[in-house]
Amino acid sequence: MMTRAPQALCLALSLLLAAPAGAECYADYKAKRDAPLRLQYGVALLPPDACDKQSAARALRPRLAERGWTLLSVVSIFGADGLSQRQDSAGASGTSFDVLDLRR
Repeated sequence: MMTRAPQALCLALSLLLAAPAGAECYADYKAKRDAPLRLQYGVALLPPDACDKQSAARALRPRLAERGWTLLSVVSIFGADGLSQRQDSAGASGTSFDVLDLRR
């Protein structure tokens, strides 16, 4: 019976660590356009392999450039719970809220 405890613990830990890998991740970012200067705060749904700030920036730069924007910074990386908080905050301030889907 004692030998099953370490196996069960290993299984539980591996499942716990694997769960976030399949979850959606998002980045909030700041971008700009010149002439005239315009600033943007946005949220992007990231591909599974871009769930850190550096990878998110690499994914965001070309997609924003297609739209005439220059990435200034990736503010943070977060999950679905963070998305809900940002939507609520935008709605309360009367700001429109769109998510740029980078998975395609």
